[in-house]
Amino acid sequence: MFRRRRTACAAGLSAAAVLLAAGCGSSSSGGAAAGGTTGPATQKITIGVIADLTGAAASPNKSVVAGVKAGTYYAARNGYTVRYVVGDTATNPATALALAQKFVTQDHVFAVIGNSALLFTAAPYLTAHNVPVIGASADGPEWITSKNMFSIWGPLQTTKVATTQGKFLKQMGVTNLADVAYSLPIASEAGESTAVSAQVAGVKVGYLNTKVTLGSDVAPLVLAMKDAGVDGLVAQMSPDAAFAIVKGLREQGVNLKVALLPTGYGGDLLQAGPGALQSAQNVYFLSGYELMEMRTPATKQFAADLKSAGTTTAPTYAMYNGYVSVGLLVAGLKAAGPNPTPASLLTGLGTIHDWNALGLYGSHTVDINDRENVVSGADNCQWIAKLQGSTFTAVPNAAPICGDVVPGRTVAPSS
Repeated sequence: MFRRRRTACAAGLSAAAVLLAAGCGSSSSGGAAAGGTTGPATQKITIGVIADLTGAAASPNKSVVAGVKAGTYYAARNGYTVRYVVGDTATNPATALALAQKFVTQDHVFAVIGNSALLFTAAPYLTAHNVPVIGASADGPEWITSKNMFSIWGPLQTTKVATTQGKFLKQMGVTNLADVAYSLPIASEAGESTAVSAQVAGVKVGYLNTKVTLGSDVAPLVLAMKDAGVDGLVAQMSPDAAFAIVKGLREQGVNLKVALLPTGYGGDLLQAGPGALQSAQNVYFLSGYELMEMRTPATKQFAADLKSAGTTTAPTYAMYNGYVSVGLLVAGLKAAGPNPTPASLLTGLGTIHDWNALGLYGSHTVDINDRENVVSGADNCQWIAKLQGSTFTAVPNAAPICGDVVPGRTVAPSS
């Protein structure tokens, strides 16, 4: 997970960047009505999808479009035909802004779904034009401050601290934690928050680095962790980088009781090849949603909609996000009443206080309009899986594991 970075390049945009962004767009119609789903799809909606499909941030984000496509089948059952225009940021701030401009001025989208580490560069433009934005609050605090933006996890307060991760680390016997995160603010703040959560639970934080440069060599981190004598790892980084750290620690003879990664569960790992599978043996993975292995009604429906959309592999983090984002769009459209407009969609989304992610939060919900108290998603719950062989299993007493907000403890905002 990532959060925003204010960059000077977001303020200015060259004509070349605009042309690049226009070239990165593609469009697709939700084929749900033709796919045999039940219920008439009578209202047609065009949305834009901003995602990091290539570049340094692509690893956890590139498969979001498959989730959006699956979501169109859910939308069709509820009376909406969703056409989506896809834009690839290429992990470039200027391109992200150019895509937003294209969506508004050329594609005339009804709403935008965002799953990008760089959405913060486009957010002011979308807010200024009152464009409804739905998606993963994986980049910056604009999800808290901009009333046109609605996160599927709730507007996360990453400077506040929940007990959830510290509770899990303590439960698993970790005594000395290595905590690393990218310098992108949501990752950096999440890393700092994890450190406090661990300390509150009585776990020593022997190595803390929340300013890792995106795409940098992880070898120096591995050596520093070894020198610190750690027996646990939490990495707020892309799966590729995190797996490299785990592999490096094992090669250095470090015996980890827990390596806990926020992304990589499911298809992100299973489709990454045998090298990644080997590195990830006995690694623990977070999910903000019910695990597919739980085979609940919600996960079965998700799998069915993915299959209808042509995806038969294990779902990824981004697929969950794309699917749930379309689900929240539909909830907002229903709340907006007949003949919805972007303005009435914003009003409708503003009435939702018990979002359950199409059942993928289990019995838990989140108030997507609570812009002050949401720290770690629905009831501060996380679903944790462990990889053994090529199979994920739900961890006993941790699917989900939930926590509370730690009163009086915060971390400094990253900049």
